[in-house]
Amino acid sequence: MKNKILMASVPVLTLAMTACNAPTEAEQPWIVDRFDDIKVIRYEVPGFEELPLEQKELIYYLQEAAKCGRDILFDQNCAVNLPVRRTLECIYENYAGDRTTAEWQALEKYLKKVWFANGIHHHYSNDKFKPEFSEEYLLSVIEQVGDEQFGELNAYREEVCRAIFDAELYPTKLNQKAGEDLLLTSSSNYYSGVTQAEAEQFYAKMAAADKGNPQPVSYGLNSQLTKNDKGQLVERVWFAEGMYGEAIQQIIYWLEKAEAVAVEPQKQTIRHLIDYYKTGDLKLFDAYNISWVADTESHVDFVNGFIEDYGDALGRKASWESVVNFKDTEACHRTEVISANAQWFEDNAPINPIYRKPEVKGVSAKVITVAMLGGDCYPATPIGINLPNADWIRRDYGSKSVTIDNITYAYDKAAAGNGFTEEFVLREEDRQRMKEFGKLGDDLHTDLHECLGHGSGRLKEGVSPTALGSYSSTLEETRADLFGLYYIGDEKMVELGLVPSFEVAKAAYADYIMNGMMTQLSRIEPGKDVEESHMRNRKLIAEWCYEQGKAEKVIEWVVENDKRYIVVNDFEKLRELFGQMLCEIQRIKSEGDFEAGKALVEQYAVKVDPELHAEVLARYKALNIEPYGGFVNPEYELVKEGEKVVDVKISYPANYTEQMLNYAKNYSFLPNKN
Repeated sequence: MKNKILMASVPVLTLAMTACNAPTEAEQPWIVDRFDDIKVIRYEVPGFEELPLEQKELIYYLQEAAKCGRDILFDQNCAVNLPVRRTLECIYENYAGDRTTAEWQALEKYLKKVWFANGIHHHYSNDKFKPEFSEEYLLSVIEQVGDEQFGELNAYREEVCRAIFDAELYPTKLNQKAGEDLLLTSSSNYYSGVTQAEAEQFYAKMAAADKGNPQPVSYGLNSQLTKNDKGQLVERVWFAEGMYGEAIQQIIYWLEKAEAVAVEPQKQTIRHLIDYYKTGDLKLFDAYNISWVADTESHVDFVNGFIEDYGDALGRKASWESVVNFKDTEACHRTEVISANAQWFEDNAPINPIYRKPEVKGVSAKVITVAMLGGDCYPATPIGINLPNADWIRRDYGSKSVTIDNITYAYDKAAAGNGFTEEFVLREEDRQRMKEFGKLGDDLHTDLHECLGHGSGRLKEGVSPTALGSYSSTLEETRADLFGLYYIGDEKMVELGLVPSFEVAKAAYADYIMNGMMTQLSRIEPGKDVEESHMRNRKLIAEWCYEQGKAEKVIEWVVENDKRYIVVNDFEKLRELFGQMLCEIQRIKSEGDFEAGKALVEQYAVKVDPELHAEVLARYKALNIEPYGGFVNPEYELVKEGEKVVDVKISYPANYTEQMLNYAKNYSFLPNKN
C-alpha cells in the first residue's frame, strides 16, 4: 500500500503558515540553487532549539543514520550510478582548467542533476539525462585531472562513458508500458538478468507456499533478485552481512547510539529495526512496524528502511529512505480531529458497504516538523506520509499518517510572486479562493489522503495486495486522492470545525483539476507519455471526471487570448463524480480487478495532447518557473563538555554543491559495484 503524497507541480498558492511556530523570515534566500528544471530550497526546523536536550541528541543520532544509506539508493536506481557520480565528483573537485566554458557548465549541471535524482535518470520522469557536453570533452578533463586522482574508478571509465552517452543503454529507470517486459526494459537494480515472467513465477511460488497465512511477510521487499552461477534464481538480501552491508552497518551504528538515549516504547522500536538490519529477516521488519505504529506518544519520530516500492515495476522491492521529525503540537489539531472521526468517514464513504472496514483500528495522524531527509526522500521529498505499507498490519494494528508543515512552508516561500496564478487561473473568483483557502485545502487534502484514504476500505477474502500489478501504485494513489477530494467538500468538515465553508473545497477542486489536466504537463518532455504514478493518478481523476461531466459542462476548456484554461463550472456535481469514481476504484482494488484497473489507467492517465503540452511548456518557460523542487538539509553539531553532550546546534547551509560533496566524502560507504 502506498504512502506518499508528492508535491504537485502547481506551487502552493497561499503564503500563510498554519502552524503556530512558523519560522521567522531569514535574510538568506529560500531558493539556494537553480538548474535545468529544478530549484533547490532550504527548509527551517522551527522549534528545534526549544526541545529538551535528550530529544535533540536523539535527533542527532537518527539524522546521522538517515545520511548513511545514501549510496544504497544510488545503486538501487541503477547499477552504474555510483561510478558515474564518483567520477564526476572527482573531476569537479580536482579539475584545474577553465570553468567558464559552456561545456564545463554543462558538465556541472549534469552532476547537479545526478545528485538531485540519486542517479542518471530524472527523479520524476525516469528518463535518462541527456548530456549537453561531449564525450571528447569529458575524456579531456579526465586526462587533465590525471589517473592517480581516480584510483579504482579508472577501471570503470569506459562503462561510465557508455552510461552517460549511449542513448540506448539504460534509457529509463522504470518502464511501465503495457505489453513489454517491465524488468528487462527498466534500468533499476532490483533485478539482475531476470525476466518479468521469471520474477513473477518466483514470488508466486513463495505466495502459494504461504497461502492462508493471515500475517504474510512482504516477500522480496529487501533483496535483489538475480541468478547464481548455475542459472538458478536467488535473492541477495540487503542486510548487515549481505548486499549493501557496508552502509547498513553504519546505519546500525547510529541507530544503536539513538537506542541508548531513547525511552520506551521508542527504545524497543529502534531495537527491532536494528535486529532487522542485522539479519534481513522480514518478520523482524514487521515487528518493527507494529511497534512503530503503536507508538503515538513519542515526540520525536523517524522512518528508516526499505519502505516504498514505487521504483519497482512489479511493486515488490523497496527503495531505501529515512525521515527524522518531531511533532508540531500546535498544528496537530486538525489531524487529531480527523483521526478521532475515522470510523464516521469509513462508514459514510461512497463505496459498496461490503468493502468498508467494519472497525477502523489504530488510525493516528499528526503534523510534523522534518529535521532530516534521507535516501528516497532527499533532495525531493513527499509532503505527507502514511505507513506501514503491509495490508495486514494496517488491518490489525492501524497506521500512522503525517503532514509535513515546514516543507510546505518552504515551498510557499520559494513560490512567492512567481506569477503562476495570473498565468494559469482564468477566473478572478478562483484566484481569490486559492489565495484565501489554498493552503488550508492543500493541507486538508494531504491529511485526508494520508490519514484516512490509504487506510480505508478492505480487500475481499483471498485477494492479493499485489493483484493490480504494475498499475497498483497509480490506482492506490487515485483511491487515496479521491477519498480526500470527496470529503473536503462534506458538511462534516464544517461541523468538525475544520473548514469554514464549501469555499475551501472549491479552491482545492479548481487547483486539482487544473493540475491534473494541464499544469503538471510542465514536468514531461515533449513526445513522452505520463509515466510517474502520482502524475498518472491526478490525470486519471481529472480526465475521467471531465469525460463523465462533459454533457453538463461540469469541467470546461475555455480559450481566451489564444490561451487555454480549464475551469470548473459545477463544484457540487464534481464532488458527486469524485464519489462515483471512488466507488469504482475501491471495487477494483477490493476485487483485484486487474483488467478494469488497466483499462482506466491506459484510457485516461497515460497519453498526452501534444499541442496542449507544447503550450504549457511555453507558458511555464515564459514565467521562468522550475516545475520541480527539492531541498538542502540542515546541519547538526554535537556540543560537548569533555565526553558529555550539553547541546546540539543547528545551522542552515545555503550551498547545494557543498552539501552534496560533503555527503559524498563523509557518508559514502559502498563499493563502486555491489
